[in-house]
Amino acid sequence: MLLNRRNFTKILGITAAGAMLPKMSVGKSIPAYIKSGGSSKMKLTFKPYPLQMQHTFTVAEYSRNSTPDVLTQIDYEGLTGYGEASMPPYLGESIASATRFLKKVNLEQFPDPFRVDDILTYVDSIAEGNPAAKASIDIALHDLLGKMVNQPLYKLWGLDPQKTPDTDFTIGIDKPDVVRAKTEEAIKMKEHLKVLKVKLGRGNDQEMINAVRSVTNMPLYVDVNQGWKDKNKALDMIYWLKEKGVVFVEQPMPKGQVDDMAWLTEYSPLPTMADEAFQRLPDIVDKIKGVYSGINIKLMKSTGLFEAQKMITVARALDMKVMVGCMTETSCGVSAIAQLSPLVDWADLDGNLLIKNDPFTGMKVINGKVTLNDWPGIGVKKV
Repeated sequence: MLLNRRNFTKILGITAAGAMLPKMSVGKSIPAYIKSGGSSKMKLTFKPYPLQMQHTFTVAEYSRNSTPDVLTQIDYEGLTGYGEASMPPYLGESIASATRFLKKVNLEQFPDPFRVDDILTYVDSIAEGNPAAKASIDIALHDLLGKMVNQPLYKLWGLDPQKTPDTDFTIGIDKPDVVRAKTEEAIKMKEHLKVLKVKLGRGNDQEMINAVRSVTNMPLYVDVNQGWKDKNKALDMIYWLKEKGVVFVEQPMPKGQVDDMAWLTEYSPLPTMADEAFQRLPDIVDKIKGVYSGINIKLMKSTGLFEAQKMITVARALDMKVMVGCMTETSCGVSAIAQLSPLVDWADLDGNLLIKNDPFTGMKVINGKVTLNDWPGIGVKKV
């Protein structure tokens, strides 16, 4: 059954702040910002763009050297909005599936890009699943809207760019000497990182943490990617991790072990964050409440910014922690989710730092902090 955005929001009795662009923030009529010479109808185009990793990326369930990706753009009245669909294996999408879905999308039926709710409800109704493909349209649409009013999204949403959190850099699972080398490389990066995220879950967890700790004492986030199966051993490990300076543990157990996960959260000395355990907005109430301490929002799971905003509102209403994350993505996807980062506790926005062929420039990490520019829309330019 497809998600009904409007009904779910009404049932919860909340309004997602900033779900639509506030016209009062613009200060000028919209046509003043529209360039002449372009089509008066929205045109969606897309192309495959596989991402190449800087290093082999290993988590609890798999390793890879590349990530399937599709770049999208929406052209309207001489302006272009950019988006992307990044599709790591666990999402079940591919370049072929994204292409099939995007070919079905007809944006020309809508009179203008400001019909955000109607447009994205239509996109969501085309077929079940395909969250990354849907996100690519959402991102491009929001980028286009920001360009039409010549403002970055965070400003249109009334957010303070100084309130962005630090972001981490991910250290994948590997042998101790490789982990030490990757950690030393991360510390020397020009971004001057202040937090690292360490992947665990393949049985060498203490070896991984000890290898990182032999190089640095900076705070650590831990992502187990469903790698722990025994709740008692998981709890013992979390107590050990706390002593090693870990801040929280992401997706420690398989998403299907709901009762074990709820027990672990109840007794854990560290927050437990849900990732693979949820995708869409209703999941927060149906699957996450009372089971995890918080959620990790990724645009490629949530179908984009429109729904991600609502997720933050619902999670905060339920007194949950919130972080924003990414897949291995270009600066397009990372900069898009970064627009919401002033609203969250933690950020894991290093996806563009993990690839070699980023075609965009956008959000930067400066002194470890997510730093937003003042470019309109999602804040990216092609390089």
